[in-house]
Amino acid sequence: MKSSPSWGRIALFAVIGVFILVPLAQTIITSFVSTLPRAGIAEGHFSLVNYQNILHSDVLKHSIVNSIIYVVLNVALCLGVGLPAAYAFARYSFAGDRQLFFLLLVFRITPTVVLSLPIFVLFAQIGLANTPVGIALVHCVFNIPISIWILEGFIAAVPREFDETAFLDGHSLPSFFFRHLVPAIAPGIGVAAFFCFIFSWVEVVLARILTTTGGKPITMAINGLFGFRTDFGLVMAMTVLAVVPGIAMIYFVRNHLAKGFVIRT
Repeated sequence: MKSSPSWGRIALFAVIGVFILVPLAQTIITSFVSTLPRAGIAEGHFSLVNYQNILHSDVLKHSIVNSIIYVVLNVALCLGVGLPAAYAFARYSFAGDRQLFFLLLVFRITPTVVLSLPIFVLFAQIGLANTPVGIALVHCVFNIPISIWILEGFIAAVPREFDETAFLDGHSLPSFFFRHLVPAIAPGIGVAAFFCFIFSWVEVVLARILTTTGGKPITMAINGLFGFRTDFGLVMAMTVLAVVPGIAMIYFVRNHLAKGFVIRT
């Protein structure tokens, strides 16, 4: 017989829900409010003017496109490099493999600001500063170690007999990798993609330093809206647009994400 949930647990979840949803609801509502006086629109009235201003601003539109470009590149590169590297760590033994694996994790926890100056100098010399590609590459430096760590755990959980059976059936390593292993560790790929996306989408320090004149992402565009007379309605509209890709990412990988966290733990 199933036990009914306690009122204390229901109250706790209700408080957490209110704590999360109230600021989000306020943000959405404010994004539809004209917070500065404009011709034909009274201050404090509901309107689509904030979203219209975003569509009419090349700087704001380009920042959204820049963020999407470098986040997609970052996730694709991290998975493209992390999958074969994780397979090597999980299936092969070589001198210093555990030490190298540990060093990757140590490098991941290095503060980004420590490497910001040398990265900026290097990227300025090779022409990657102020570009979405440059931000994607530098984010990969910090995201690839975490993707390798996540994927290595999932691959190690797959029995070696799984590989051997596929090879006995005549599959080559690339064929086995893409046709059998990738579907088997899909939850792990979902978890790795989620963490790479989140870090890249919300990261500010490197984005600020590497985009001094161009290629600014949405985080820097929002930061640039604050001034002596801030249009908070416009800020909230940009914030809503910044939240939408994250919600979409969670929606598309929700099944893999739930399974991945259960398997990993």
